[in-house]
Amino acid sequence: MMLKMDFESQKNNYRVFGNMALVVPKELEELEKPSSLSSPTPLEIRFQVPDFRAPIRDFFRTREVGEFLSGALAGAMTKAVLAPLETIRTRMVVGVGSKNISGSFIEIIEQQGWQGLWAGNGINMLRIIPTQAIELGTFECVKRAMTSAQEKWKQDESPKVQIGDFRLNFSLSWISPVAVAGAAAGIVSTLACHPLEVLKDRLTVSPDIYPSLSVAVSKIYKEGGVGALYSGINPTLIGMLPYSTCYYFMYEKLKKSYCEAKKKKSLNRPEMLLIGALSGFTASTISFPLEVARKRLMVGALQGKCPPNMAAALAEVIRDEGLGGLYRGWGASCLKVMPSSGITWMFYEAWKDILLVEKRIL
Repeated sequence: MMLKMDFESQKNNYRVFGNMALVVPKELEELEKPSSLSSPTPLEIRFQVPDFRAPIRDFFRTREVGEFLSGALAGAMTKAVLAPLETIRTRMVVGVGSKNISGSFIEIIEQQGWQGLWAGNGINMLRIIPTQAIELGTFECVKRAMTSAQEKWKQDESPKVQIGDFRLNFSLSWISPVAVAGAAAGIVSTLACHPLEVLKDRLTVSPDIYPSLSVAVSKIYKEGGVGALYSGINPTLIGMLPYSTCYYFMYEKLKKSYCEAKKKKSLNRPEMLLIGALSGFTASTISFPLEVARKRLMVGALQGKCPPNMAAALAEVIRDEGLGGLYRGWGASCLKVMPSSGITWMFYEAWKDILLVEKRIL
């Protein structure tokens, strides 16, 4: 009787297989019922891509990015205008062709046409954009970091070392943040972009041997591997250190002194052009003999003779041409460096005014 009642209570949930009856739970019964829809519901997976527009916009509005972009744009615009002077200067420094500006200009026109004045300008543009971005960006960042460190050490007592009656104070007050930043800017940009400088000089001096960038890279690599792209890196660093230090130091000091004398907060564009030109002239004059030696080492292999080091290159120039040889091409260099420096600073400050959200004078 009990079995019969249990079976009757479950009669709506059983399946018959031959002579056997199997009770099926209601839950499984519901799952087995066909859907009322004509087709099964497709599996839908939704994935939402994060919106990176705001972080990217904020990133490009930072001061550091604005300074790097300003440097790149200023360098590109300057080199596009002054490429002919750069070509003449390079030929005179390395001793190719005429020894004066007008003669070198005429030789280039006769041999290569007007386009010869822009020989190597493509690689020069590729070189100057990262070089100026890294150089000016590094200068601004290091200057701010050094200034901040000096202020912090003034507020907190600087570290001291005392040995008996002897006391030594470690202070940063005697260090010029501008000079340190200028040196760092020159070194960092040189290490990053030196191979492009080597390629630019080869394309400028010997366009017949190196007619294009791809040919130049291939030949230089076959001649000496990756190390050949860094030929002359040691004298370049030695020559860059005094130039870069003096260049930025002079610009900042001249700008500050002029603003104080005129009781102004900032320079206008013509004043930036003039002060930038003066700073470039001073730095180039001081470091020019090292520039001559550097160029000789970098392209010496093209002439079948390459001095082993900078001292040997300087001695060779003095032996062959006297002391005046150390300043061969100095006039052409000044004609290139002065407008280049002035225009670069003018464009750089102008682009900073456009790109930087927060404008402040440092």
